[in-house]
Amino acid sequence: MGKITASRTSLKPDPKFNSLLASKFINCLMYDGKKTTAQKVFYDALDEIAGKIKDRPSIEVFEQALENVKPYIEVRSKRVGGASYQVPMQVNRSRQQSLAIRWVLQAVRDKKGRATHLKLAEEVLAAYRKEGTAMNKREQTHRMADANKAFSHFAW
Repeated sequence: MGKITASRTSLKPDPKFNSLLASKFINCLMYDGKKTTAQKVFYDALDEIAGKIKDRPSIEVFEQALENVKPYIEVRSKRVGGASYQVPMQVNRSRQQSLAIRWVLQAVRDKKGRATHLKLAEEVLAAYRKEGTAMNKREQTHRMADANKAFSHFAW
């Protein structure tokens, strides 16, 4: 087995928008190594978005949507003398991005019964407007962190 490298070191920008973020997202969207399928789904979704939002390029809408979903603070479990505390911590940049991507895709995969590109377009538009499942997830994460502010002195 070869050693696993972080994909961002060998990440190539996507062919259509020349964007690293889009390329990363496509990789996360991909099932079973079917990149062409993942790309098609992604680009179809962006075309849907372009149809709905005229004044900005769809890739910008997508980037803004992910930006909106990124959490700034999260809780992490920390054991102190036999008790586990949920300690609020800052989220570093790369984790913010991967959490945002993961939540959007999770939201898309949890919705059933429509073509993936439609669900993806819908979720991205919702996140762009600061609503939708992925945004709720972020709000919950922030709320958790807020609720556990008392334990922030355990942060390491």
